[in-house]
Amino acid sequence: MSDISTPTRLEQHTWNLETWLKYLESIHPSNIELGLDRVSQVFKNLNLSFSDKTVITVAGTNGKGTTCAFIEQALLSKKHSVAVFSSPHLIDYRERVRIQNKMLPEASHCLSFMQVEIARKDIALTYFEFGTLAALYLMSQSDADYILLEVGLGGRLDAVNIIDPDLAVITSIGLDHQDWLGETREEIAIEKAGIFRYNIDVVIGEPEPPKTLLDEVKRFQVKAYWQSIDFEYFVDNKGFHWEDNVKQHQGISKPMIPAQNVSTGLKALALLGQTFNDEQLSKIILKTKVMGRKHIIQSAPTVLLDVAHNPQATALLAKEIEELGTGYNRVIAVIAMLADKDIKASLRPMEDTVTSWYCADLNVPRGASANVIASHLTSNKKVVNFDSVIEAYKSALDYAQQEDLVVVFGSFFTVAEILNLKGLSLIEEA
Repeated sequence: MSDISTPTRLEQHTWNLETWLKYLESIHPSNIELGLDRVSQVFKNLNLSFSDKTVITVAGTNGKGTTCAFIEQALLSKKHSVAVFSSPHLIDYRERVRIQNKMLPEASHCLSFMQVEIARKDIALTYFEFGTLAALYLMSQSDADYILLEVGLGGRLDAVNIIDPDLAVITSIGLDHQDWLGETREEIAIEKAGIFRYNIDVVIGEPEPPKTLLDEVKRFQVKAYWQSIDFEYFVDNKGFHWEDNVKQHQGISKPMIPAQNVSTGLKALALLGQTFNDEQLSKIILKTKVMGRKHIIQSAPTVLLDVAHNPQATALLAKEIEELGTGYNRVIAVIAMLADKDIKASLRPMEDTVTSWYCADLNVPRGASANVIASHLTSNKKVVNFDSVIEAYKSALDYAQQEDLVVVFGSFFTVAEILNLKGLSLIEEA
């Protein structure tokens, strides 16, 4: 094979998925280049249409993947055909596109990459842009009634935003990716609101929205439905409770994903004309599980995986650990993070919850060292540093007793290492 950066079309037709992904990594000098002009032109060249499908675009700092998964399960329970684009993946690239909650064969992804490669001509695309267009190709070719699109970064300038949604959802607004989206929640809210379109319905899952989000709602003239105003939820020892001005659910099964995202998803479903009785909703909630999100993989000791990697997400994780019960003797944290995250602010919400810290080097580009992570811990609790996530995890398990909780968090990369170690997946192949 000739150099991967200058392949012939004949060679590309024989490529497997791994070769295509290496090629995607090689053809653009940066991982991120916000803007829609280039990706819009390639989309136009692909000549794709979603006119016969209902499109829901989901943006937010946290909670996008779990909100999409809940809506997906609910629609599937009503016998609808559903396609989902979600990122990043944890183990297998094919996780990024689900049709009927199943991954597609490698050959399907290779075909879609080939179509984008032909359509882009000499237009430069980032890895994410190329993958987004390939996902859109796969979903447009499917018989899906509903298309769920998870925004990768921000909203306004994200590649997903070339598609006009019928319904827009914002799950949460927190501080992350400030280099790209702005230094404040007010600035970030404007970027998220970029998925709005004139006069469509919008669901706002963020219970404390910045004023700028209200301003964007007025500017786009959308019909917005707000968490804690137009719909609300709470969780107690009787279960999950939810209501809006039409429907009420009391004492439903407690979710294995953040309850805030179930609440947001329920309102989105209601606006799509989908309603459920309590028994149906309980079944949907129990079936909604997402790899790496509040993901319990063993008991005695309990091991929980969560991709929480910013202050808002770790605060929610600390709350969820509290909601899991007080039966744990100790909480042992295995933590590895990217160096460009706000490590100190992300650790702070967990410091009162965690009794021992097992810090690990994250051996990927941009990965932080265990020493750097440990330097941001302010408590006097046990802190041990390791050269890898696997070493830290195995040592934490050796240290843990049956009544303890081991929580692994800090990055998608951190959680992926444990999932790979265990050979775990929640997604079936088509």
